[in-house]
Amino acid sequence: MTSIDSSVARAEFTLRGLIIGIVITVVFTAANVYFGLKAGLTFSTSIPAAVISMAILKAMRDATIQENNIVQTVASAAGTLSSIIFVLPGLIIVGWWTGFPFWVSFGICATGGILGVMYTIPLRRALVTDSDLPYPEGVACAEVLKVGAGQAQGDAAESVDASSAGLKAVVWGSIVSAVFYIVVQTKIFASDVAQYFRLGGGDKSSATGYDFSLSFALFAVGHLVGLWVGVAMGVGALIGWAWGVPYFAAHFHALLAQGAHLALWTPEDIAAFATGDPSNVANMTWKNAVRFLGAGTIGVAAIWTLAKLVKPVVGGLSGAMRASRARKEGKLDTLPRTEHDMPIGTVGLITLACLIPVGFLLWQFAGSAGLGEHAALLAIGGVVFVIVLSFLVSAVCGYMAGLIGSSNSPLSGIGILVVIIAALLLVLFVKSLVPAEAGKALVAFALFITAIVFAVASIANNNLQDLKTGQLVDATPSLQQWALVIGVIAGAVVIPPVLNVLQQAYGFLGAPGVDPARALSAPQAGLISALAQGVITGNIDWSLIAIGAGIGAAIIVLDEILGLLKAGPRLPPLAVGLGIYLPTSTTLMVVVGALVGAWFDKRAERGPKPEATKQLGVLLASGLIVGESLLGVIIAAVVAFSGNGAPLALVGASFATPSIWLGGAAFVAVTVVLYRWIARMGRAA
Repeated sequence: MTSIDSSVARAEFTLRGLIIGIVITVVFTAANVYFGLKAGLTFSTSIPAAVISMAILKAMRDATIQENNIVQTVASAAGTLSSIIFVLPGLIIVGWWTGFPFWVSFGICATGGILGVMYTIPLRRALVTDSDLPYPEGVACAEVLKVGAGQAQGDAAESVDASSAGLKAVVWGSIVSAVFYIVVQTKIFASDVAQYFRLGGGDKSSATGYDFSLSFALFAVGHLVGLWVGVAMGVGALIGWAWGVPYFAAHFHALLAQGAHLALWTPEDIAAFATGDPSNVANMTWKNAVRFLGAGTIGVAAIWTLAKLVKPVVGGLSGAMRASRARKEGKLDTLPRTEHDMPIGTVGLITLACLIPVGFLLWQFAGSAGLGEHAALLAIGGVVFVIVLSFLVSAVCGYMAGLIGSSNSPLSGIGILVVIIAALLLVLFVKSLVPAEAGKALVAFALFITAIVFAVASIANNNLQDLKTGQLVDATPSLQQWALVIGVIAGAVVIPPVLNVLQQAYGFLGAPGVDPARALSAPQAGLISALAQGVITGNIDWSLIAIGAGIGAAIIVLDEILGLLKAGPRLPPLAVGLGIYLPTSTTLMVVVGALVGAWFDKRAERGPKPEATKQLGVLLASGLIVGESLLGVIIAAVVAFSGNGAPLALVGASFATPSIWLGGAAFVAVTVVLYRWIARMGRAA
């Protein structure tokens, strides 16, 4: 890295940088909200934001690497705060909300996100400066920034020129996926290739099937998550649809034939299942049985992942704290700029300023939920819960991000544990004080308070990664911390209206009165909602959760055995659980993308500039996600305001078969052309 004199004045926290960062945050937040609800996954925005920022600022005078770093710091909130969609739609799914009230939703996102920034400030020296944690994404983003500033040396020097080739990859990826998505909306290209079929006959009849979504965004996610995560999701899909769906479909057929009552099924679900149509049979079975297997697998895998991190978290924090205490004391003006944090007094005041509205939000929600007699207890207890749990999840998430990266951290596991703890506390201390019909209100309150803590966790999961990037490019931590606060506020403004548009246009799977064929899957929100209901009301089939937990335990053992092999295959248990829990319309194209991405990287390693080529592949994938996701939000707005479910349709149902062939062939052809182009550009970079 080129040495930089920290005493020299330079552009860093600039108005133009903040404006660029806010614009990127707004765009990427909208894209991440849509895609996270569709696929159950969000994408990291730091590197694409850095690429776009460098391309824009390069045309201006006196742009610096630190200014570009501020832009990506602001924009990184898009990839993190949008994770609130893993919890907040649960209030729609349980039938408590019918939309997302702006100020309440904004309050959850803003207060939780800012608390996430504040809680991680005291951890910076412990987990970044005095730590040997690798911070893979933070280091990668720093390398991109250094390449763009002409400061890279050695292996980094052959990385992609982020201000030219990288921008082309992001822009053209976005354009291609957006155009393809528009053609799909005209119905000339099919949206998916699906088939459902019967298995067996008579009372034992069952069904299964598959659904390949022709989505470049899902394909790109597969490229980004990597080979073994993709393979693990494929294994989960096989468990769910090759065994789970046929087995439980036959089981439910037998129960209905005996006149049994399926207590947890809605009348609409039973009516659809009873038609015998293979699609209905398979999807109703997945909805009411198999996805709970996935929930059990995800729960056990999340707990195992967190348990494995307890020892390194405790050891890393205690060791780093000892190192921090051993540092020589010095005045601020004698310390290097990279040691200037936001003053601790300011941190305390901002934290208090956030906790006051948190208490108000909890008190107001309790009152509106019919729990007014206990609103004070719920508000005070809730604030204590937020303070304690937020600090714990900040430390754990910060360490996890440093260890395995923000994108790979099991945030869903944090959400699962927090909602279970919240629900158990409500059962122990509040449920006996309220009438039986208040059970739904307690479920809603558990989800509400979990959303606040989850917002803290999501930002803490990212903040230290950004500060690691800043450390490597000689940035000022306090300025980055203020930049992230600004990014949080910008994201909090965008998230509620985007959620409202998507709710009106599509709805969320499992919510009352929603068409399952069009609904966004919102898998984590559905799972966390089901767990809250299960703990508080007991309205869940725990035997299905237990079977899923057994599958998860078996996968954990298998993955640990595979881990003994050097550079061998792995089977991440969380990914297997997601493969079971998500519909095949989401899972299968992710698997395809992972396989193609692994093939592309292997081919790149045989070329003259492997790192440049592979990095371009990552940027192309980021663009593919952004383009389709943004168009998805725009089309959703058109659907919501026009009332027309297919506003761009040019052909009718009679064109369904040709559209499958046309769409499938076009998808394959475009994929080949894009990857050949990226490979050539990587060799020439």
